[in-house]
Amino acid sequence: MDVLIHLFVGLHIIGIASLLGGFLTQMKAMGEGTARFTPAMLHGALTMLVTGVILVGLNQADDQTVNNIKIGVKLALLIVILGLVYVKRDDEKVDKGLFGLVGLLTTANIFIAVLWT
Repeated sequence: MDVLIHLFVGLHIIGIASLLGGFLTQMKAMGEGTARFTPAMLHGALTMLVTGVILVGLNQADDQTVNNIKIGVKLALLIVILGLVYVKRDDEKVDKGLFGLVGLLTTANIFIAVLWT
């Protein structure tokens, strides 16, 4: 079971890397007002959602404790991120504030995962 959990943790990290990496590659464009949500950002957010749900299930099946409040907060942030990226995915350019919000929420999600024990 540990190998399976670690496999999905790795996939979860790949998802967050795709989401954050897509954001970071658009930082210069955000300054110019021409940033857009890339397919990598959408796929990264979807990967995070699917692997996160699987990880919660695997941890509960393995009788490990799961902090449901932490998972709920992370899920809420991810749903907002996913909603924004999905709705605006075809726009040629996205408002700076909206684009920055996705980066901020993504970073907050990372720090919640790491710091909330």
